[in-house]
Amino acid sequence: MAALRVAPYVCVYSDENDENLHIEIELPGVDKKDITFKMQETSFSIDATRGDIRYVGTYAIGSPVDPDRAKATFRNGLLTVDVPYIAPVAEEVKEIPITE
Repeated sequence: MAALRVAPYVCVYSDENDENLHIEIELPGVDKKDITFKMQETSFSIDATRGDIRYVGTYAIGSPVDPDRAKATFRNGLLTVDVPYIAPVAEEVKEIPITE
């Protein structure tokens, strides 16, 4: 029998200084060895298995983060990830001449 695919409960918010993105994913009954968490600058995905239940999901992030500096912990069925935002690059503003 194929595993039942379920989207896990996910909570995502900025820390109090708006410097880091904080992610919490509930994975009840899952062992750490059965979790795959992947992250890019603008998204993350989870794939975790517990017996005949498979927790899967891919989520967009509104502001880019630095996945190389992400820190993840897993305790009592809760995966917690903290990752710093990437500082925005100051854009140069150029005036464009208008011709007739």
